[in-house]
Amino acid sequence: MRILLHTCCGPCATYVTQHLRDEGHAVTGFFYNPNIHPYEEYLRRLEAARTWAEGVGVPLLLDESYDVPAWIKEVGSSLSDRCRACYHLRLIKTAERAKAQGYDAFSTTLLISPYQKHAELVAVAEAVALHVGIPFYYRDFRPHFNATFAPARALGLYRQNYCGCLLSAYERQTRPKRQK
Repeated sequence: MRILLHTCCGPCATYVTQHLRDEGHAVTGFFYNPNIHPYEEYLRRLEAARTWAEGVGVPLLLDESYDVPAWIKEVGSSLSDRCRACYHLRLIKTAERAKAQGYDAFSTTLLISPYQKHAELVAVAEAVALHVGIPFYYRDFRPHFNATFAPARALGLYRQNYCGCLLSAYERQTRPKRQK
């Protein structure tokens, strides 16, 4: 099966891509992430995605439009539901591209992150699949999150410490620190 894989970053793509290839799928990455803030962070993640793709020999399609206004419009004032809106924006673009270019399915590296709202992510992806008319390839990769560390280090990939949007960066900085 030919799968277009929404790629949030290089590190998360490492295990997911290897797993899909081991299952016999042909994988192409797709980088579209207008949610990432600030722009310098976006550029670091874009470079990490390029380094990953080159390092493991995966084709990588890029939408470098960095359409922050589209992200803001999608999220709107519903800050409590911003993740669902963000998933929708990125996955609908992925699904539409996959269908237009003849892929058999689409998926996302977000499925490996224990920090994502997994049930919401899957619900959005399934709704997008129905709307666009292309299957969503689902696997719960979260148990393998730690398996992303070694290949990311081997490739020298930048690993971020927040999801990407301004609000996730704010939450990361303001959450109470753990006592040692």
